[in-house]
Amino acid sequence: MTAPALLPIFRSRLQGDLLAALLLVPDAELTLTDLARRTGGSLAAVQREVDRLEEAGLLVSRRIGRARLVSAERHSPATAPLAELVALTFGPVQILAEEFAEVGGLELLEVFGSWAARHHGERGRPPADVDVLAVGTPDRDAVHEAARCAEERVGLPVNVTVVSPERWARGEDGFVRRVRAAPRTPVPR
Repeated sequence: MTAPALLPIFRSRLQGDLLAALLLVPDAELTLTDLARRTGGSLAAVQREVDRLEEAGLLVSRRIGRARLVSAERHSPATAPLAELVALTFGPVQILAEEFAEVGGLELLEVFGSWAARHHGERGRPPADVDVLAVGTPDRDAVHEAARCAEERVGLPVNVTVVSPERWARGEDGFVRRVRAAPRTPVPR
């Protein structure tokens, strides 16, 4: 695995995604299986990375039966500054998932643009904003409120473009073709 282009101080994208899942959600406590599902990493790779991060004093875990529950080490002096870095580099997807969880009428939610390109390893300048594609027929006020809340947490402007399902399916206009051809990162719903 190579260091991610977003912030190459992290060992890997998996490490950044793990830290985002655990540092950016207050009081998050997830099993290794949950972390593997959220990050797309294998269970073995997630376990190795969690062990490293726990050894470094950034994560803690406890067992309930056979389940190993992992959370951020809130007493570490590194947690708050690391959480800020993680939020700027790996956090938008986690934060968008939370903020858009209650927005109805969405069929698809994805990050595109420079943030998605860096997340997929393309080199370039750090993203100045987070571009979000929302396919569906959501309430516009709910979309704007979710974007505003996400913007506060991410620390970057969040720009949402709502596209109807029909327009997305046709894929005929320039915007839809450009977005489809570029890197995109799905936001779990």
